[in-house]
Amino acid sequence: MKLALIAIVVPDYDEAIGFFVDVMGFDLLEDSDQGNGKRWVRVAPPNGSCAFLLARAVNDRQQQAIGNQGGGRVWLFLETDDFDRDYQALRSKGVHFEETPRSEPYGTVAVFQDPFGNRWDLIAFAN
Repeated sequence: MKLALIAIVVPDYDEAIGFFVDVMGFDLLEDSDQGNGKRWVRVAPPNGSCAFLLARAVNDRQQQAIGNQGGGRVWLFLETDDFDRDYQALRSKGVHFEETPRSEPYGTVAVFQDPFGNRWDLIAFAN
């Protein structure tokens, strides 16, 4: 078995595609119309082994979960093989980092937020 998808609740499919594809550089793997305004939208980092299902919130409970699926904690970890390159590229595209990069025993890391409020680590693991 392997982890195939992680659903991220978003307010709008096209807004989420714009962020993940245009800003983050993810690949749009699929965007299929399922009728009644519902779509099956998958995005993934290039060469990523796990993809994200962009799930549009359709009720109050789901809308309240937007940006809070991790309970306010960092819950998404984006690994890079060149921290400085990717940190600068994301900053130049307007990604909001909550802190300057820091060194930890496990690697170099900086926390950022996506436009929906989800907290991520950009991380280059120590060898």
